[in-house]
Amino acid sequence: MFAPAVRTRWDDAYLYIESNGLPAHDMMVGITAWQQQLPLPQNYRAENAWRLPLFPVPAKQGVSIRNRFLRGAIAIAANGVPIFNPQNNRGEISLDIGELDKWGGHCGRADDYHYHVAPLHLQKTTGPRLPIAYAMDGYPILGLTEPDGTLPANLDGFRGHSHSELGYHYHASSSYPFVMGGFHGEVVERDGQVDPQPRATPVRESLPALKGAAITGFQKVGEQGCKVTYAVDGEERTVAVTQGADGNSRFVVNDGRTESVTQVRAPRPKPGRDAPARREGKVHAAGAEPPRSSDGTFRLSSPVVEDMGELPARFTGQGLGVSPPLVWTGAPKNTTAFALIMDHIDPKGQPKWYWILHGIPGSCTSLKEGSGDVGKPGTGFRGRIGYEPPMSKGPGARTYVITLFALSAPLAPGLPESVDRDALLAAIKGRVLASSSLRVIHTSAGGAERPRGPGGSPDQGLPKIPSRRSPELSDPRMRQDDGSSSWIKPTFDDTMKLRVYADNWFMPLSSRKRT
Repeated sequence: MFAPAVRTRWDDAYLYIESNGLPAHDMMVGITAWQQQLPLPQNYRAENAWRLPLFPVPAKQGVSIRNRFLRGAIAIAANGVPIFNPQNNRGEISLDIGELDKWGGHCGRADDYHYHVAPLHLQKTTGPRLPIAYAMDGYPILGLTEPDGTLPANLDGFRGHSHSELGYHYHASSSYPFVMGGFHGEVVERDGQVDPQPRATPVRESLPALKGAAITGFQKVGEQGCKVTYAVDGEERTVAVTQGADGNSRFVVNDGRTESVTQVRAPRPKPGRDAPARREGKVHAAGAEPPRSSDGTFRLSSPVVEDMGELPARFTGQGLGVSPPLVWTGAPKNTTAFALIMDHIDPKGQPKWYWILHGIPGSCTSLKEGSGDVGKPGTGFRGRIGYEPPMSKGPGARTYVITLFALSAPLAPGLPESVDRDALLAAIKGRVLASSSLRVIHTSAGGAERPRGPGGSPDQGLPKIPSRRSPELSDPRMRQDDGSSSWIKPTFDDTMKLRVYADNWFMPLSSRKRT
């Protein structure tokens, strides 16, 4: 059932799907909410291949995808392209806000193309008898009709049902939830996504949204490149990317008024046998690159989180809110001091900073957890002195960058209240010998709504996850990224831990065809 460019293999328990994540059709045309990503091939192969249960059977209790599984794929299309939740990682319906092209897809922060709705156009090639996709629990997803062309009947809440020949399967739809409503089979949820699954490997930093841009054209360039045409305020612009034989990516931007600007980026390491695995006490993003370094020698890392890994809750607003421990090696010999910034770019493209620390002695090689005895703290973007733990606004993942600067000379003394991100960047200008960054991810489910009046108690059952339009709570102890008072900082007693309990399931062997 898979496209010729997709390779499959299997063992006794799993089906493995290998692809470069790119479809045969054009992409991007029709997007009006664009974050300047381009579709680049991904290495969904070998140990970074998609893995689905070969013989799925029902879980004891299925789970809905509404406001859950907002990161990563929930299904794999017949052409090897991942299918994500119809909601983006902020909880919005991607189709409703102009993020998707006319094929129902777009690119993520790693320039990885994926769908957010069922690719019903694949029925033209698969036909009505074969699935257009497989869910991550292993069950097939058919189009709008049964194999005989009739409309499906008696669908459950996940848009699935059993069939005498196919066994249990889902049916896609042309309206929400588009793909399926939830997982009938067992899945493991970790960090807001189905686990395990491959990781895309970016070749550049993610960019902010380009306001007013509408993509009008797409052209393939070579085997793995493309050129996108878009308009901003009636002006036509283009951006193109090509990949050389060495794997380097070359970006050419033309804003319609100035000459093209070319950028060459080195490839990120590809996932494979040498990719570190998850370890207890650490969350590692398989296949992520080592911490970035300006000189290739100076390296910043942490004993509790890998680069592009999930920051443990202890160091966020959902836990104790202490600063994470850091270690570094390879500082230039003439380093006399270090300075540190932890920041994040919000959806509007504006920087927000959570940790400013300067005056770190040049002999120092580490910071302890919650370190308050080393260096001089600056202010966060809310004006608080010291470490301000991340507390993402709304559900989804956010990336925070911790950057350490090796300085040739210490900074002039100053009051902590006077040192913010801009002031520190201005002060270190001309003194930076090298820098290294560690990127960490914080995923928020939005938090549970707390009782308003004294003596109140939370509602029974699952807590309500407030939307952006929920009435503002009065407790001032926790503030949102935009400075407004909205959520109460949860305690450990408030934390809801979601688990999907495993159970064996059954599906007739005849209903699964090995490709």
